[in-house]
Amino acid sequence: MIAGHLQEKKGLYYIVLNCKDEFGKRKPKWIPTGLSVKGNKKKAEALLLEARQNFVETPKVSGEPPENVETSDDVEEEQLLFADFLLQWLEMMKHQVEFTTYVAYYNVIHNRVAPYFREKNIFLNDLQPKHIQDFYNHVLTERGVTPNTVIHYHANIRKALQYAYKTEMISANPADKVERPKKNAFVGSFYDSTEMNKLFAAVKGDPVELAVILGAFYGLRRSEVVGLKWNAINFQNRTLTIQHTVVPVFFQGEQMVVEKDRAKNKASHRTLPLVPAFEDLLLRIREQQKQDQTLYKSSYCKEFQDYVYLDKLGQRIKAGYITQHFTMLLAKQNLRRIRFHDLRHSCASLLLANGVSMKEIQEWLGHSNFSTTANTYAHLEYSAKVTSAHAMSQCLKF
Repeated sequence: MIAGHLQEKKGLYYIVLNCKDEFGKRKPKWIPTGLSVKGNKKKAEALLLEARQNFVETPKVSGEPPENVETSDDVEEEQLLFADFLLQWLEMMKHQVEFTTYVAYYNVIHNRVAPYFREKNIFLNDLQPKHIQDFYNHVLTERGVTPNTVIHYHANIRKALQYAYKTEMISANPADKVERPKKNAFVGSFYDSTEMNKLFAAVKGDPVELAVILGAFYGLRRSEVVGLKWNAINFQNRTLTIQHTVVPVFFQGEQMVVEKDRAKNKASHRTLPLVPAFEDLLLRIREQQKQDQTLYKSSYCKEFQDYVYLDKLGQRIKAGYITQHFTMLLAKQNLRRIRFHDLRHSCASLLLANGVSMKEIQEWLGHSNFSTTANTYAHLEYSAKVTSAHAMSQCLKF
């Protein structure tokens, strides 16, 4: 069965078969499917399989792409630059992953990976593990990126090359033989209970008060704080449910906001108890929003009325505002500087210090798996060590 893959052009799927001419040179044959990219991936894959199974190779095969299709990138596969292949793969991924994931891929490939390999003029079929290793060394030593960032680069490169391998564009995945840098050890900053109580006192009545309580007490992420809606608050049962997020992304030179009616992952969708102090704060906020709407009348924005965290004119609070204002507040109050996300870590450390199990903390924070919680906070689990020390003291006397 002949090798082949799907290619996207102008919103349509095309089948590209890896044919050869009479001299044994590759001459890809393009076959239009007539299917639009959106919602037709499985149908296109079925047509690809059928074309691969039924195609009978002839001595001469046209390598020209279909009419009215741009040909700037349609070069023979052995002449395809690795940088161009990455851009083609990226275009395909646009319709297979969430937009926030696609933006992450896009920024890495367009800003770092593709420019480097385009300058090196390396073709897909000539790509060796050493080329990728040299790229990692380059960004580590000359660009000053962290090992964790390089690990993200590697994940993108390997995923793209794995597609090339599966579609038989290359005979092996060179990224599999590359040594990744050692991951940075995570060292978070934490507030203890004394510092946390000072912080709570300092934010009373401040615009960032809601964010601090949600981050420190409930361990919410920024996207979850901004995305909290009134329909997630059940005052009768005294619960709040994390089910909507608002994520800022930087894409093609513009700042954008992505709203999602779900949390970061399945485990992040969680219901937490509504404690009396926070319930009182929410009731005050709801009353204040009613007063602001009456006061500012037509100037009041009604687009975000479903959201809890708004400014006086009804505009939804931006994630960047929380980060910036939180840093300014700490400096003004002479409190130790930490990141806003460190409130989430402080929440976990205080739970551990008060005997809450790792499993319960995983559920409270909404981690996707237990290992994330354990790997991040295992060094803080002091209560378990005290229990172990006591057990040893009972059986060993010295």
